[in-house]
Amino acid sequence: MTGYLRPALSLMVVMTLLTGVAYPVLVTGVAQLAFPIQANGSLLHDADGKVRGSTLLAQDFSGDSWFHSRPSAAAFATVASGSSNLAPSNPALATRIAADAVKVQVPGEGPVPLAMLTTSGSGLDPHLPPEAIAYQLPRVAAARHLSVQTLQALVQAHTESPWVGPPVVNVLALNVALDELR
Repeated sequence: MTGYLRPALSLMVVMTLLTGVAYPVLVTGVAQLAFPIQANGSLLHDADGKVRGSTLLAQDFSGDSWFHSRPSAAAFATVASGSSNLAPSNPALATRIAADAVKVQVPGEGPVPLAMLTTSGSGLDPHLPPEAIAYQLPRVAAARHLSVQTLQALVQAHTESPWVGPPVVNVLALNVALDELR
């Protein structure tokens, strides 16, 4: 019996140490050396060094003095993230979009961009197209008593061009930079 038990237990201990200790320590060490920002959650700090959030997750901004993110089906909660799963033919989707359009409508700017009315697949997409940000410029400029040109320059500085896909703006990073304009 011990002829079978000893090798089995020895193998279990060795594999536990390899896969449960050595491998995670190695991967964590490589990640910390090669990608320290991403390995620590892509956290965004303000000028005082305080963590304002992660550049990977959308946050809810309300009030006229902030750029607003796209809506979240999970109310910006990471635990319950996900899409609303409402079909385009579902009347509840049309009702929600109509209500959201009234809330984010900027007078004199025309129809609300679709990106500000539809949720992302995760419900936590932190990016908006530059057109959706530009739509909000007059509202934010008026609330902060800034010129639209000043805000356009700030938006241009925070517009990212990924390797694949159209240009995007990280709303959290933009709002942190906007807060630092004071």
